[in-house]
Amino acid sequence: MTGELPGLDDLEVEGRRVFLRADLNAPLVDGEVGDDLRLQAALPTLTELLDRGARVVLASHLGRPGGEVDPQYSLAPVARHLSDLLDRPVTLADDVVGDDARAKVDALGDGEVVLLENLRFDPGEKANDDAFADALADLCDCYVDDAFGAAHRAHASIVGVPARRPGVAGHLLRREVEVLGGLLDDPRSPYVAILGGAKVSDKLAVLDNLLDRVDTLAVGGAMCFTFLASQGLDIGASRVEQDQVDTVARLVADARDRGVEVILPTDVVVAPEFAADATPTTVAADAMPADQMGLDIGPETTTAIAGAVAGAAQVFWNGPMGVFEWDAFAAGTRGVAEAMAATDALTVVGGGDSAAAIRSMGLADDVDHVSTGGGASLELLEGTVLPGVAALTG
Repeated sequence: MTGELPGLDDLEVEGRRVFLRADLNAPLVDGEVGDDLRLQAALPTLTELLDRGARVVLASHLGRPGGEVDPQYSLAPVARHLSDLLDRPVTLADDVVGDDARAKVDALGDGEVVLLENLRFDPGEKANDDAFADALADLCDCYVDDAFGAAHRAHASIVGVPARRPGVAGHLLRREVEVLGGLLDDPRSPYVAILGGAKVSDKLAVLDNLLDRVDTLAVGGAMCFTFLASQGLDIGASRVEQDQVDTVARLVADARDRGVEVILPTDVVVAPEFAADATPTTVAADAMPADQMGLDIGPETTTAIAGAVAGAAQVFWNGPMGVFEWDAFAAGTRGVAEAMAATDALTVVGGGDSAAAIRSMGLADDVDHVSTGGGASLELLEGTVLPGVAALTG
């Protein structure tokens, strides 16, 4: 898939204004960057462009300001953090395409960078408005997209600018497409997919697309209770998507007909309420109390999934196994993360909460690839052509 994506080697950048669309949508804590995964991921492309003498016009969104200027979503903390990471100034424009942005872009020298203010302060970004795309394109001579986490959005900075200026993919975007695309196009066997998280409806298209490729499918997280309900189990007070029960039952039957091993929880950790200090109890999945809700997979299930991972050649994991933010319900997620870190298989973590989990447990460096894109990862694995990729390949 990366064979179709032009890269930095295909672009002459010295002395040119290069619009670099990155994904700097980092969580902010007390006015500072809380987790800099996405900023760190943007550094290789940004550093190469600066070292090659480009005049970089850096752009990103942050949060959901609703097309209006909202100081709580300013990229000022990102500019400060990037300056520290790069050990060189990152100048922040006061606006997106206004007078200050134009003046600061015009003042750029070779090897210097200006960060535009939050793209989503302008409603033209999400609308892919022609006038806004024109204004962004007027700030640059060429375009680099390294924002995999936003590649599934047909926004002005993702599809509008490369329609107006020569464009290539940055290192991160190419790597993401190569690794995640390889999970579909060139899978290694035995192939284990582990899916968790809150809603099975968010993962149905991925599940359907993976069934022809995987050897084992393991399910955890809140979505597992819809799976258990589909098998006729009483899941107590656990979250269940009733409108998906029949669909999930057919999916499980289809998987087994294809020879795919389906690992569903045989034990779960339950509690009487959704609270960090709730009392956890481990019970068999077919003996859940009516007044208790499942908040994690149990140790027996964790061991079963870890065993599948240990024997795999390739593992894809998306979605935590429980409420990992709370210690009492983090053991399942931690067990999967540790199994991923210990195996010799190709290991890919599909962004979002699972990426946050494995980073919080200090194991991100022990897996082969941690995606920066939650929704983009899932859409790519559904077999969808991402707008950001299509914009660079014509």
